[in-house]
Amino acid sequence: MNSEKKQRAGEIIERLKREYPDAHCALEHTNAFELLIATILSAQCTDERVNLVTANLFRKYRLPQDYLDVLQEELERDIHSTGFFRNKAKNIRGACEKILTNFGGELPATMEELLTLNGVARKTANVVLGNAFNIASGVVVDTHVSRLSQRLGLSEQTVPEKIEKDLQQLVPREDWIMFPHWLISHGRKICQARKPKCLECVLADICPSFEIFTNNIYKQK
Repeated sequence: MNSEKKQRAGEIIERLKREYPDAHCALEHTNAFELLIATILSAQCTDERVNLVTANLFRKYRLPQDYLDVLQEELERDIHSTGFFRNKAKNIRGACEKILTNFGGELPATMEELLTLNGVARKTANVVLGNAFNIASGVVVDTHVSRLSQRLGLSEQTVPEKIEKDLQQLVPREDWIMFPHWLISHGRKICQARKPKCLECVLADICPSFEIFTNNIYKQK
């Protein structure tokens, strides 16, 4: 990684930190276990929809055993609107069974242990470790982080794990947890997938993609 890219990453962090002082995990939860369930449900689903579902779900299911005490079909009905409900229900029940069997009913707090749970890959583990345990194990790479990392010239990779590796070399470890929240906030408000609002962007003067998108805007007029 060259020094210019690292310097740009530092400037991006400072500007977005000022722009989004209230950035935080959008998935509503009261403990690490709830955040695990919400993150599993968030695959291919909006955070808003997940929060609507978990508002009722977390009143009905409080502990890992609760998810095993009902038929899978009942859990499927409870999470149906998040999509891919059969696979998600299966993963949730499988994860709960391992939490009870292998970890004494307590959600583990290491990357290695979390990755043994059904439905948990690096992104989910990073979300839980960072936001529930305040452990900077890595950088969460979702669709917003992936898109902005490429547009801002921080990574040329397309695979989340490779993007994460690039970001870990550019972003100071003390910012690993918050950096995705700043990018996600910016991605939702300004750097949107189809029509980025480049002329309103606080990163415009340091963004390698600014000229490309603004030229497209003027061509469309």
